[in-house]
Amino acid sequence: MPTMPKSYLWTRTDTAGAEHALVDDARGLTARGIQLAVDPIPYTCRYQLTTDPEWVTTGLVVEAEGSGWLRSVRLERAVDRWRVTTAEQGDLDGALAAAGHPPAGLPGTDDPDRLVDARDVDLGGSALFNTLPVRRLGLTGASAGTAHRVPVAWVLVPSLVVVAAEQVYTARGPGKVGFASDSFTAELDVDDDGYVLRYPGLAVRADAG
Repeated sequence: MPTMPKSYLWTRTDTAGAEHALVDDARGLTARGIQLAVDPIPYTCRYQLTTDPEWVTTGLVVEAEGSGWLRSVRLERAVDRWRVTTAEQGDLDGALAAAGHPPAGLPGTDDPDRLVDARDVDLGGSALFNTLPVRRLGLTGASAGTAHRVPVAWVLVPSLVVVAAEQVYTARGPGKVGFASDSFTAELDVDDDGYVLRYPGLAVRADAG
């Protein structure tokens, strides 16, 4: 397994948890990362992400694990569609019920065609994945007010259910990018390379100062 030249660590601000990502962005993005969190139940989430040189996502593998359960999902982009495969061991829904939470449902999606327009993926609880549209659309150097509607394949954590979603990214000037999804909005602080420094209500990077 190749080594990675960059390392980023975020601390969650919405719950107890953290994310550590190792990345290589010399030609697009290759990343490996791990998330730890306690909401809705304690879990570990590992991911591997690849894009093409234009920062269009080509593949994502995610594995989530907790006490008595393990799930995985793989998204692979073909010419005109996404291929989604899953695996599951144990009983996540049972663990959720024991903690007083509703069931998660099955991982993946029963209709990959709903994801056909997505060029980006998003992973619940992660501050890394916002970098994909920021870099692909050149938002760090765009004029303030430049906005893009971005269809994404959104992987929920820890269920690993995959849903089609639309997000809006807006250039806000140096070091700022607006983010909106349904009724949620946030102004992200990003570095010169488009990686998140502060995501209000989610995470702050260890070197954000």
